[in-house]
Amino acid sequence: MVDVTNTGKRTGAEVVQLYIRDLVSSVTRPIKELKGFRKVQLEPGESTTVTFNITPAELSFFDVNMKYVVEPGDFEIMVGNSSRDADLTRLILQVTK
Repeated sequence: MVDVTNTGKRTGAEVVQLYIRDLVSSVTRPIKELKGFRKVQLEPGESTTVTFNITPAELSFFDVNMKYVVEPGDFEIMVGNSSRDADLTRLILQVTK
């Protein structure tokens, strides 16, 4: 979940982006994978909460044996209005077997 507020004087739109990084995996993975986004329209001064559901589908990948799997370990969840590190709020999701 991330709260978004229009601090301007005009109606505006923002695209909230969800990135996931598998911190330790059996194969090389991208540093940031775009896994979802939501575009919200906000009136001046309006706020809203954007929610993303993280399911096994967002954490899965093809392993060395070409099986679609979710490996146990830590995943960095990043949410923000761009992929720039300074624009992202981060947390760690731990997956266990």
